Amino acid sequence: MIEPGSRRTVLSRLVALAAGSGLTGTWLVARAQQAATPRHIGVLLAVVTPVGKEAEAFRQGLLEAGYTEGREVAVEWRSADGDYARIPELVADLVHRKVDVIVVDTTVATRALKRATSTIPIVMTIVSDPVGSGLVPNLAHPSGNVTGFSLMMPDLTPRRLQLLKEAIPRLTRVAVLWNPDSPFHTRLLQELKATAPLLSLELSLVGVRTSEELTSAFSAISRGHPQALYINEDPLFFNHRTLLLGLALKFRLPNVSGVREYVDAGGLMSYGANYEDVFRRSAGYVDRILKGAKPGDLPIEQPTKFELVVNLKTAKALGVVIPESILVRADEVIQ
Repeated sequence: MIEPGSRRTVLSRLVALAAGSGLTGTWLVARAQQAATPRHIGVLLAVVTPVGKEAEAFRQGLLEAGYTEGREVAVEWRSADGDYARIPELVADLVHRKVDVIVVDTTVATRALKRATSTIPIVMTIVSDPVGSGLVPNLAHPSGNVTGFSLMMPDLTPRRLQLLKEAIPRLTRVAVLWNPDSPFHTRLLQELKATAPLLSLELSLVGVRTSEELTSAFSAISRGHPQALYINEDPLFFNHRTLLLGLALKFRLPNVSGVREYVDAGGLMSYGANYEDVFRRSAGYVDRILKGAKPGDLPIEQPTKFELVVNLKTAKALGVVIPESILVRADEVIQ
């Protein structure tokens, strides 16, 4: 690897060599300039952070692809810290800097980027339903400047409901927390409604659009006397997961979700895509784009690594005995 301090010397030698070499010389000049000038990558994070495990996984993915941050690539990290009001400002900044590619974490942030630029390639990571959200026409041929990952996995929703039933065999009534403003949730509800009768479960649906509605929503939930809570994936719920899970504990509702951060914050169980793996693999898209691939020609992929996480501390507080059949399959058990 060429150290930064020696690059100007190497570049001068290559340029001198190229001077009398015709077409080969032209190629050498281009290669020398490429080696001397780091490519610029923008990373826009709406909910995860630049110091979190996901960001570190992305850095690892870059290393595996042959890029060292601060050497072959310069990374412009931008974080909204869960405040969606900051997204437009951060998007405008990255577009103004004319970075070579932007990696982004959520549907809201991806939408804002797509509205702001049709030329800078965009690699989405934890976007639930890019087709249903109108970000791309289809997964195989996304066209335009957006590609990356889709978390739309038809079997995940039924699987989480099955885990809840397995954890609580006498379960018959489940409250479902969803956001009516999310087009993605309409499809999730269809899957839940199709699965519930197979497990002898009755669902009660409670819609929440704002954080201010969460407390009153749990009052409404309690009136239906559910025995457990199913939490759909949504940025609103994720950003207020501490409040949400505190209310779930207060109303003694065992719960399942698709994101392990809920379990870290006091949820009972989660089963879903491993976000760290998705971020690590997103570096592969960045690599192909920096080498000349068009994002619209790169098929959108789905996660390949999933994790089941169980919080035994929460289980004990709720009086739930998690069966051994679940514990032996868990990727992590929080004591």
